[in-house]
Amino acid sequence: MAYKNQQEFINALEKAGELLRIKAYVDPKLEMAEITDRVSKSGNGGKALLFENSGYDFPVLMNAYGSEKRICMALGVQHLDDVAKEIETLFKLLSAPKESITDKLKLLPKLSQFASWMPKVKSGRGECQEIIMQAPDLNRLPIITCWPKDGGPFVTLPIIHTKDPDSGTRNVGMYRMQLFGPTLTGMHWHKHKVSAKHFAAYKKKNIRMPVAVALGGDPVYAYSATAPLPENVDEYMLAGFLRKKKVELVKCITQPEIEVPADADFIIEGYVDPNDELIWEGPFGDHTGYYSLPDWYPRFHVTAITHRKNAIYPATIVGIPPQEDAWLGKATERIFLAPIKMMMIPEMVDMDMPVEGVFHNLVIAQIHKEYAGQGQKVMNAMWGAGQMMFNKILVLVDEGITIQDYPSLAKYVFSNLNPATDIYFSQGPMDVLDHSCSKLGFGGKMCIDGSKKFEEEIQQDAITITGNRQLIEKEIMLHFSEIKAVNISLLKKDIPCLLIAVKKNRSGHIRELHEKLCTLTDMESIKLILYVEHTVNPHDLPIALWRFCNNLDPKRDHIIYQRPSTLQPAKTYACMGFDGTIKTSMFDNFQRDWPNIIVADDMTIDAVDKKWDQLGIGPFIPSPSLKFKEQLYGEEAVAEYRS
Repeated sequence: MAYKNQQEFINALEKAGELLRIKAYVDPKLEMAEITDRVSKSGNGGKALLFENSGYDFPVLMNAYGSEKRICMALGVQHLDDVAKEIETLFKLLSAPKESITDKLKLLPKLSQFASWMPKVKSGRGECQEIIMQAPDLNRLPIITCWPKDGGPFVTLPIIHTKDPDSGTRNVGMYRMQLFGPTLTGMHWHKHKVSAKHFAAYKKKNIRMPVAVALGGDPVYAYSATAPLPENVDEYMLAGFLRKKKVELVKCITQPEIEVPADADFIIEGYVDPNDELIWEGPFGDHTGYYSLPDWYPRFHVTAITHRKNAIYPATIVGIPPQEDAWLGKATERIFLAPIKMMMIPEMVDMDMPVEGVFHNLVIAQIHKEYAGQGQKVMNAMWGAGQMMFNKILVLVDEGITIQDYPSLAKYVFSNLNPATDIYFSQGPMDVLDHSCSKLGFGGKMCIDGSKKFEEEIQQDAITITGNRQLIEKEIMLHFSEIKAVNISLLKKDIPCLLIAVKKNRSGHIRELHEKLCTLTDMESIKLILYVEHTVNPHDLPIALWRFCNNLDPKRDHIIYQRPSTLQPAKTYACMGFDGTIKTSMFDNFQRDWPNIIVADDMTIDAVDKKWDQLGIGPFIPSPSLKFKEQLYGEEAVAEYRS
C-alpha cells in the first residue's frame, strides 16, 4: 500500500501497537541512540520510538523498520516473500512466448500497471516545500550523534538524489552525511557506488554537481534507496511497484535539475563542487559493529532546506547487531531472491543472510544441484552479481536441508564437507567498511561447498570422522596455556567444529598453534577450528561468530593442515583453521589501523538509566554495551599488543 506521508505510516504503527511515544526530553546527542539500542535489542526488534521532545522544533522517529512486522508494514505486504513471488510471476509473464494475439493481449494489463508505477514529475510545489528556511541551517534539525567516538553528528537516513550529467539518469542512494557547519556536510559515497560515478563524471566536466537529500515521506523511499538495483533502474520505479502507486516528484527550488518526492518531510538542496578540497570525515560506528575508519570525502554545500508543516525527522542507528538495519537487509534478501533466480542463477532455490554476518560477510545459498562443480559455477556467478561482489563468506548447500534452521544446516554442511577440497578461495572487491582487508576495499573471499557431492567431487582417501569428542577440551587446555576458552558445544550436535579463544603473543602464533593441535589423535574428529581473540567468549555463539566474520580475511587467514590418519590406515586427515583474531603490525604485518568495537560511554549509560522511569516505555532495559564493557575489547587489546 502507499502511505500518504510519513505521518500516516506513524499512525499505522501506533494503531498496530508498534509505536512508543516518548514525551520526556531526550538529547539527540548519544541519548536517543542509547535508548534505541536498548529497545531494538529487547526482543523481536522492540517498538518504533517517537521522541516528541528533542529540544528542537521537530520530533525524531527511530527504529521504524526494526522488526519483521514493521518492515512488512513499510513495504505494504503481509510477508516479505510476497514481493519475491510477485516479481517471479511478473518475470514469467514477460518472458513467456507470445505466440498468438491472445498471448499479447494478456500482457496489456500488466504493461498498463508498469506505466502506473513510473515516477511522475508534477508542476508546482509539494508538501515537502510548504516551509522554506529563510537561511538554511542544518543546526536547526535534530541531527543525532550515535556513538561516543563518532566524528560528530550525522544524517543517518538520507535519501540522496543525483543525476548522470550525460544521460540524465537518476540515482537514489543512502550515504551518511557528517555535519560540519550550518550549510556543510560530508558526502560519504564509496567508490563502488553510482553517485560516486556521477561525481567522477561532473569532475571530468569541471562543473558543480547538483544534489538533493530527502528525509521522511512514504517509508518505501528509504528502503528503495538501499536496494541493490542495476544502475539503469530508477529506484522510484521500485518504490512505485512496492507501493502500487507512482511516486510524485517535484523540482527542487535552488537545484531544479533534481526532482524529489513531493510528500517528503524535509528536503536539503545543495551541490558538490569537484574543485573543492576533500574533507576528513569520520570515524563512525557502522553496521559492522565496529567504527569505520576516517577518510577523505567530498563536501556537500547546502543551498536550501525546505520541509512540510509538522515535519518529523527520521533517524536510525547502526552498531553491534541486531539493529534496525538488519531488517532492511532481510527485505533485500527476500525481495531480490526472485531476480537472482530468474536472471542470473536459475538453480537458486533460497538465500539467507544471517544477522551475525552483517549483510555482506556471510551469505547462505541453496541450489538445485544436478552436476559436479555446480557449486563453483554458482559461486562465481554470485561474486559477479552487483553488490554480491562484496560477499566474504559464501556457504552453498543443496535442497537436502532448510537453510533457516542453522543448527541443522551446520550439521548438514559438515557432513558433506572435506576441508581440503570443498573450501574455495578467491579475492576481489570488498566493502570499504571491511577492516580485515590488508588493503582498503580489496581482500579475500571463500566459498564453503556443503552440498552433497557427486563421485567426481570426492577425495577417495579422506577419512571418515571418528574419535573421542569428550576428551578434546581437557586435552587442549592442558597442553596450550595461551588458549583461554574452548567451545565444544557444536561437537555434541554432530558438528565437527571448535571455537577457540587465544591470547596471541607472537608472529605466526595461530598457524603454529593450529598445526600443533592437529597432531593430537583426538583431533581427527574435527574438521574446522575457528580462532577468536582471548577477549571474546566463544560460548556466546552469536557474538563470537560476529567478531570472527568481521576479523577474517579468508584467503589470508586460513590454515589447512593434512597428515596421514593415525586411526584409519591409508587415509588422510585434514583440518582447516581460520584466524579470526585482531590483526596487528607486530604479529601479522598488518599495516592498516584496526577499529574499535562500538559501545556507549559510561556517562550516557548513567544518564539514560536515571531518566528511564520518565520515558514511559516499559520495564527497565540495561545497556547492551555493558556486555562488552565487562571484557577487554578491540582498542585495549590492540594497545596491549603494541605496548
